[in-house]
Amino acid sequence: YPIRGIVVSHHQGVIDWKKVAGDDVAFAYLKATEGGDFRDRAYARNWREARDTGIAVGAYHFFTFCRPGADQAANVLAVVPVEADALPPAVDLEFGGNCGRTPDGATMRRELDAFLAPVERAYRKPAILYVTPEFLDAYSKQLPARALWRRSILRKPNGIVPWQVWQYHNRGRVDGIAGPVDLNVFVDDADAFVLWRALAQ
Repeated sequence: YPIRGIVVSHHQGVIDWKKVAGDDVAFAYLKATEGGDFRDRAYARNWREARDTGIAVGAYHFFTFCRPGADQAANVLAVVPVEADALPPAVDLEFGGNCGRTPDGATMRRELDAFLAPVERAYRKPAILYVTPEFLDAYSKQLPARALWRRSILRKPNGIVPWQVWQYHNRGRVDGIAGPVDLNVFVDDADAFVLWRALAQ
């Protein structure tokens, strides 16, 4: 998998994006928002500086079960600029760090749809869904038809459920970042990555 990417938020501190770009990093997803009102304080700086290096950049939102999907979409729209060359917006779907509520499948899907509709309309591209194994086990039948970004730290994701991006490490090291960072790969080669970005625009 020649196309490698990272995921960052304010937890990574001040990032030297020029060094990151020189360390075999082709794309970066940046935390922008969480729930209905949280906004990552490093997002705007990371978005600007990462784009300046030529790294392909996208924003991700941590989806909470304790706020309506429409409220969460409004939070994203207030923070993330519309850029035609940005990666598809990502939705972080997991139980870890969530609010403790576990909705049934129909409720989860209803609120996720309420989030996706305005977000995808604004950014004019389908979202990618980041899913942990636990979330996928619980809601695989209720997930909408979207590309998946799968977390699988110990081994490659099984081939039963296709994936577009794979998070293979949660404590990797990259030049320009002082501490650990999530590492990911794109499913195919550089030509396919260019095509994926173009189709998402």
